[in-house]
Amino acid sequence: MKALCWRGTHDVRVEQVPDPSILNPRDAILRVTSTAICGSDLHLYDGFIPSMKSGDILGHEFMGEVVDVGSAVRTLKPGDRVVVPFTIACGQCEMCQRGLSSLCDNSNPNAWMLEKTYGYSGSGLFGYSHMYGGYAGGQAEYVRVPFADVGPIKVPAELPDEQVLFLSDIFPTGYMAAENCNIQPGDVIAVWGCGPVGLFAIKSAYLLGAERVIGIDRVPERLRLAREECNAETINFEETEDLLERLRSMTGGRGPDGCIDAVGLEAHGSGSLGAYYDIAKTVAFMATDRLEALRQAIMACRKGGVVSIPGVYGGLLDKMPMGAAFAKGLTFKMGQTHVHRYMPKLLSLVEGGAIDPSFVISHRLPLDRAAEAYKIFHDKAHDCTKVVLQP
Repeated sequence: MKALCWRGTHDVRVEQVPDPSILNPRDAILRVTSTAICGSDLHLYDGFIPSMKSGDILGHEFMGEVVDVGSAVRTLKPGDRVVVPFTIACGQCEMCQRGLSSLCDNSNPNAWMLEKTYGYSGSGLFGYSHMYGGYAGGQAEYVRVPFADVGPIKVPAELPDEQVLFLSDIFPTGYMAAENCNIQPGDVIAVWGCGPVGLFAIKSAYLLGAERVIGIDRVPERLRLAREECNAETINFEETEDLLERLRSMTGGRGPDGCIDAVGLEAHGSGSLGAYYDIAKTVAFMATDRLEALRQAIMACRKGGVVSIPGVYGGLLDKMPMGAAFAKGLTFKMGQTHVHRYMPKLLSLVEGGAIDPSFVISHRLPLDRAAEAYKIFHDKAHDCTKVVLQP
């Protein structure tokens, strides 16, 4: 089969690889009909995530048709059309029973790697390095799905792929980010990053009752989508002399009630000392993450507010304003998305017409052009906001 393989920093290639097969009675094999490039994939593309091996198959946002199931799978049969959560969960451990599927105790066979780094391991992830299990991803013609009896969700035939594909990751991720803000009537939410997760966080904040949402970015096309598709007020941080003062003035001097960092470890800044510091440290391999967006979110958030972090961080953060967070009594909510918890609810919203997730798609390309698609998405060229690949 064809699959997109990681060969090194900024080097991905579509290659012929062996077809997947059933390895465990709870497995299923999926023929992939649609897959997407996620902003988190760019952290792999840029070489920020350790434990990648040459030849690893990428991709954690995918859906398709079941072609084979293991003997223990009773919930699926060949021919079923499903979306697969990017987090892999057993459904039986204590974390899964608590609804915290991204913290599954049993799905990461390389848990020891994360235990050394983070103390404990969360779940395995599709196509996202060996410290997250070394699972082959879904930017391929076929993919093996472990724990298929608890992960994939069947989708109605009348809904096209593009309306349900993002149930695999970015729609639940944006929704959980907004839910973590504990939104109350009248609240103002600020979102750093108007990429796909940020756009879904804006949409979700309104669905959860926010009165106003402010989107912050520097890319014109993303700011346009935030305004026109998501009804957000927007700020181009490169054209704003003092972002924190601008947010204070927009909120009557109070600050946003919730601040969502949908950027993560590769944040850019606009002339601030913190941004220059982050770039210098990462270029010199003296730091792993750039956290300018997180610094701004902490400083901007109102007293007693919430900082929600769906953006991925991978290592140690430098010059974090913890004193400000402590003095203002902020609550932090973060982590990989518990996709299994949100998929049924969000599928019902799509079925009912409350949201059409396909609004984020800007590019549709065949899998054969995946390397080109990664470069376009990475460079934000041609007004690219989201790429969907068809195998």
